Formats: sequence, C-alpha cells, structure tokens
Amino acid sequence: MENIIRNIIKNVLTALYQPFGAAVLLAFVAMFVFIYAKEHNWKKKDLIKNICLTWFSYFKKSCEFRRAFLLIFYSTMILFRTILNRDIWFDPLSDVMGGWGLYDADGNLTTEAIENLMLFIPFAVLLLWAFRKELLGDKPGLKKTMWVATKTVGIFSFVIEFSQLLFHLGTFQISDLVYNTLGGTVGGLAYYIIYKFRHRNG
Repeated sequence: MENIIRNIIKNVLTALYQPFGAAVLLAFVAMFVFIYAKEHNWKKKDLIKNICLTWFSYFKKSCEFRRAFLLIFYSTMILFRTILNRDIWFDPLSDVMGGWGLYDADGNLTTEAIENLMLFIPFAVLLLWAFRKELLGDKPGLKKTMWVATKTVGIFSFVIEFSQLLFHLGTFQISDLVYNTLGGTVGGLAYYIIYKFRHRNG
C-alpha cells in the first residue's frame, strides 16, 4: 500500500513537473493579452475577434512586428525541442562531453551534432534581422556581426544547457554548447552576406 501511494504521488508530481515550463510561458503571454484587453475595454463576447483583428493588423502594417514574431516563433520551437517538451532525466551529467562526430560510441550513425549546428543558424539570422540596429548599429561590419551572433547564441545555448541540468530535462553536453554556438557564428556570417547583398548599392 505504501509503495502504491508513493508511486501515485511520484507520477502526479512528474506529470505536473514536465509541462511546468510551457505552462508558465503560456500563462505569462496570456496575462499580457489580459492586460491589453482590459486597457482597451474589450468585451468578453468579442475577445477572440478583437485579438485576431489586432494581431493581423499589426502583422500587416508593422515590419518590426513581423520580425519579432518570427524570432519568437523560432525561439519557442527551439525551447520546445530542448527544454519544454523533454522527459525527465535522472542523471543529466551522464554524458557531459556529448557526441562530436557522425558516429556514437557504438559506431551508429548520428546527426545530432549537425542538427545542433543547423538549428541555431536561422536563430542567429532572425535575431540580427529583428534587432539589427540595437545589436549592430547602422552599418554592421563582418567581425562585429559574427562576434555578436556568436556571443548571443552562446549565452542562449548555455542557458538552455544549464536549464537541462537544473531541471533534469535532458543531459548537459559540452558538444551541444559548442555546436550551437558555432551555428550562431555561421548564422552571423550568413546574415552579413545577406545584408551586404541587399545593401550592395547603398
């Protein structure tokens, strides 16, 4: 009987713990919608309609809004892949060094390293596209662009890896941190090439 009660409590707490991060994120966003609706005196019966009309209006007329939306959307997908939608690992330090090549310790083909690199290239491009003036100024140079992208993605990646360690959601791996950061460097280079191509006559 004692084991049954212990297992029930453990399963209930685990079921609540796993979606905790996603629930906090969703509740945080929902409260911003609530505040906005209260400030504009939206009625309950027209709440969904007003939310949709306001969102599409901003998306249509504001380039800044579209850039921020794409960045947040992609960032959220990264968070769901790395933290928010992960099962609990009882030993997050079981493989600290991680995998560095295309084959694991058993000789099986693995693309995790390439996936980690590729995952953060679009993130760096979207980040610099959304906040170019704030991060790079009016005329970004190659060195500054790559340094800002590398530094920002490195910090973001470290927060993800540390969160996995702290909350036991996945394993803390140095290889992930390195490949994620390298993806930021490549993304910074890609953004600079795109920027120079678009402003080649400027």
